[in-house]
Amino acid sequence: MIVLYIILGVIVLLGFYLVAKYNGFITLRNRTEEAWADIDVQLKRRYDLIPNLVNTVKGYASHESSVFEKVTEARANSINAEGKGDKAGIAQAENMLSGALKSLFAIAEAYPDLKANTNFLELQKELADTENKIMASRRFYNGNVRDFNTGVQMFPASIVASMFNFKALEFFELEQDDIAKNPVEVKF
Repeated sequence: MIVLYIILGVIVLLGFYLVAKYNGFITLRNRTEEAWADIDVQLKRRYDLIPNLVNTVKGYASHESSVFEKVTEARANSINAEGKGDKAGIAQAENMLSGALKSLFAIAEAYPDLKANTNFLELQKELADTENKIMASRRFYNGNVRDFNTGVQMFPASIVASMFNFKALEFFELEQDDIAKNPVEVKF
């Protein structure tokens, strides 16, 4: 009779463990999805600022049309990648957009009147603030992904994760080239 109680007690404890781990994975996954939503909000803010910035610079440097086309194309690619929901594709598109914005700011350096334009300065300030928020959101997201992946990969939680089909998530990372590692330079 005691053996039956022991076996029953072990089964109940395993049940509690299973429920606790499952709920823990759900919590971590929801936090990760929330963190991704924060990135999404900041990226949309960036997309809204870029056309205004391009139009302001166009007024001063209309002969630099190839740069404007690259920025516009990179923005469109980022929006399309976001629409598909592929996080790796979004990261790649965002890296291209950052590079295109660097070219735009390099043009702005050659035009002192543009650098003194209050509208341009305000747009630069907003974009710099947005870039900082994207970076913070990316760190928050990657921290949540790290916690989720650690839970999915550690034993014995990995058994629970595989039972309920929880899979490791991808980090939102920059490309490993030098251009992508550097932040968009905004000079006042």
